[in-house]
Amino acid sequence: MTEQKVAIVTGAAGGIGAAIVRALCADGVAVLGTGRSAEKLAALAAALPQDTAFAFVAADIGDEDAPGRIVAEALARFGRVDHLVNNAGAGVWASVHDTSDAMLDEVIGLSLRAPFRLCRAVLPHMGMGSAVVTIGSTFGIMGGMDGGIYCAVKAGLTGLTQTMAAQYGEQGIRSNIVAPTVVRTPMTDAAWDYPAFQRINQGLTPFYRDCAPEDVAHVVAFLCSDKGEYINGQVIAVDGGWSTTRMINSRFMG
Repeated sequence: MTEQKVAIVTGAAGGIGAAIVRALCADGVAVLGTGRSAEKLAALAAALPQDTAFAFVAADIGDEDAPGRIVAEALARFGRVDHLVNNAGAGVWASVHDTSDAMLDEVIGLSLRAPFRLCRAVLPHMGMGSAVVTIGSTFGIMGGMDGGIYCAVKAGLTGLTQTMAAQYGEQGIRSNIVAPTVVRTPMTDAAWDYPAFQRINQGLTPFYRDCAPEDVAHVVAFLCSDKGEYINGQVIAVDGGWSTTRMINSRFMG
């Protein structure tokens, strides 16, 4: 068994996921990354420093056997699991009246049911000093146009997280949500082809810049560290102040 803390990160090969892996590894945490693409996970592994404790397993978190298989792989590789970062999910946007049952099943399955089942599988192996960090969204705090199922699921993750914070906090296991605004990643990059989107996205924060994957990753790493040991049951917005200030900055107006 390794003496390092060990984290499972889902969606590890994506923009936010890869940044989280890098941040945790830089803090000396051993990481098991999961994702659908073994090729992308292998590319991430190859790009990390040579002495990094990183392993991966290709898995669709929506599969019935995925939670057990992921946790078993972490235990086989490292002998322990200290942290879980629920990062993977589905980003489907539609108005309520245009949301099909198939869309409901996809988003609920990947973004709520799968994290719930993974938490259920990993919690028995956690103990004092462990952390569950789930990637939510600013839109789980304040809602958004055409975000019926997306916003509902992100808000549902808050309920799950705060329940775990209450129930498992007594065992020293803390649970929190990191809720970013729209983050510029390969998945969302096409939106930046539209100058109006970029102007609006940047104009709604005092900082007048996009949210980067590293902005999210740094908060996740902090919450998994001993420095975050008294933070539990919280939804931490990483949005430059957008959700609280509702600010339109002067450069946007000008």
